[in-house]
Amino acid sequence: MDLSSILIFAGALAVSAGSPGPSIAALVARVITKGFRDVFPFLLAMWIGEAVWLTLAVFGLAFVAQTFHMAFVVVKWAGIAYLLYLAWKMWTAPASTGGSGVPSADSPLRMFFAGMAVTLGNPKIMMFYMALLPTILDLGSVSLLGWAELVATMFAVLVAIDLAWVVAGAQARRLLRSRRAMQVANRVSAATMAGAAAAIATR
Repeated sequence: MDLSSILIFAGALAVSAGSPGPSIAALVARVITKGFRDVFPFLLAMWIGEAVWLTLAVFGLAFVAQTFHMAFVVVKWAGIAYLLYLAWKMWTAPASTGGSGVPSADSPLRMFFAGMAVTLGNPKIMMFYMALLPTILDLGSVSLLGWAELVATMFAVLVAIDLAWVVAGAQARRLLRSRRAMQVANRVSAATMAGAAAAIATR
């Protein structure tokens, strides 16, 4: 695939991924309330989920999303339920600033599932790959090598942007030193997580 096409794709993806949406809201809320240590399975699932949408778009498999529509609906609502569960845990979490008071991390498998559900059910991501991408690239001429180049570019862009959001969330967490500030952060993050669930549910 020629360099100009790769750059166009990278630029469009950077704009789409960099703008806050349900996935970013859930990610930042998670980092602020529990730190960055257990968020990487969530991130990995987000990146794999986007690779799934990219693959469906490149190989003309949009019909799969229609044929297995109910499966995507189930994944979507399972993700919404888990986001609401996380929001409830954040809302009720103890407001502690000490290391021993940090809530225990969720299992990597549960975090991975949450990230995958959020990504596969996110209408913003769906629309980018299934509606916008075909207007900026000639997907009919993309070879297997071209697909691999697009996937590699996608991972590079998403890793850079999502890790920047993680760093921003971690910095915000460090500024929250008082018990009151931590309680406010927990409540705001819980509301943000619930808002991300609502955004996915209403589209």
